[in-house]
Amino acid sequence: MAQAQTGLLSGATPLAVRMRPTSLDEVAGQRHLLTPGSPLVNLASDVTGEQGSVSVILWGPPGTGKTTLAQAIAHSSGRRFVELSAVTAGVRDVRRVMEEAMTTRDLYGQSTVLFLDEIHRFTKAQQDALLPGVENGWVILVAATTENPSFSVVSPLLSRSLLLTLQPLSDDDLGVVVDRAVADPRGLGGRFELEAEARATLIRLASGDARRALTALEAAAVTAASMSAAAAETGEAETDEAGDEGAGDESAGDESAGDEGAETGDEDAAEPTAPPEPDKPVITAEHVALAVDRALLRYDRNGDEHYDVISAFIKSVRGSDVDASLHYLARMIEAGEDPRFIARRIIVLASEDIGMADPQALLVAVAAADAVQYIGMPEGRISLAQAVVHLATAPKSNAAYMALDAAIADVRAGRIGRIPKHLRDAHYPGAKRLGHGKGYQYPHDDALGVLRQQYAPDELAGAVYYRPTEHGNERDVSARLAKLRRIVRGVE
Repeated sequence: MAQAQTGLLSGATPLAVRMRPTSLDEVAGQRHLLTPGSPLVNLASDVTGEQGSVSVILWGPPGTGKTTLAQAIAHSSGRRFVELSAVTAGVRDVRRVMEEAMTTRDLYGQSTVLFLDEIHRFTKAQQDALLPGVENGWVILVAATTENPSFSVVSPLLSRSLLLTLQPLSDDDLGVVVDRAVADPRGLGGRFELEAEARATLIRLASGDARRALTALEAAAVTAASMSAAAAETGEAETDEAGDEGAGDESAGDESAGDEGAETGDEDAAEPTAPPEPDKPVITAEHVALAVDRALLRYDRNGDEHYDVISAFIKSVRGSDVDASLHYLARMIEAGEDPRFIARRIIVLASEDIGMADPQALLVAVAAADAVQYIGMPEGRISLAQAVVHLATAPKSNAAYMALDAAIADVRAGRIGRIPKHLRDAHYPGAKRLGHGKGYQYPHDDALGVLRQQYAPDELAGAVYYRPTEHGNERDVSARLAKLRRIVRGVE
């Protein structure tokens, strides 16, 4: 039994590859792209002409079926199919495919589908090499990418292609994928039983990624087979020991057994007894947990998920949801995000969203960044958590941030004015003759340390940029600021 299971699982081809659909009917999920008459359905059929000749860019997270759709098209379509990977291909390979496509079209009237995986890895020059073939219809391009095409694909290629967005698979879709892999001869061939709890665990850990679900299933099956074989060997050893102890009694009864056998007749004695069918190994949630150490996080530090998670993190801290903030922090840490990047975002948060409502927040954020730099990970995560809790629970104010933006807007609009003469530099020879520094009053000479004096240019006299809130420490700042403005500007 152990050898059979090992042979089933030890092939060079991974389960996820063996179970790749050969037609669009087998594809799980993405039903919004597979309606009758859709570009992908037309590509997979023998439709010719304009309807079946549109190039497409498939954009979606890993494991959502981009390569699967392309290969299903290859199996179903009568078109010539060529596959390139942007990881290994170059401009020369692209031009060779274009030349072959033109030859095939002219000689045999057969169109060519070019599947280009990971197109975002192509440089601008490499992507530009695709343009003549796509524009003139030499090839029908099916390109796949996990990164936002708006940033990773050149505009001329985008404008000549349909952008189709793939969604993470639903739990129901993943269930179909897992169940098929357990039963299908290409997969586990019905040689395992999958407990309901184990199935649910696989679906949860996959996070919408079919490839991850199948990879985890295969690993869990190997674990289940190994543990089942070990248990069987232990049971056989115990049976052998028990048999040795009872050998004497069995030999004593041989004579009477023989007589009974003679009385029953030759027909019954000749019938062989079929060996019992061995039990199937059962894949349990424990096997899944042993095979998969942690949730298979989808997180590409150069992709959309990177920006989505950090965006959710920032907005959760800003919104004072400390638990959600810690959740997104944990996702970044577990996905291997650079802790220095996280620390920098926390520092920005401290000034942008908390500001003068809690000036200590910036000190805490900087201290956390220093701690990460000094002690590293994994211990640095504790300092990051402390800073996140402080910032998420602190009173919030963006008044300082908004004040600066308002001032910058005036400067960019040309509202700058000339610096008052009494504020200009007077240290160099001839400055006094120009009136620089004349009439300047030194605030420290005043009993209050503050006095009436114009500081802004004439054009901006009376301009108000900083408008403190009533949150946290800024409430005290607001009261003091009102007094300062009355003294400095002489207004109520």
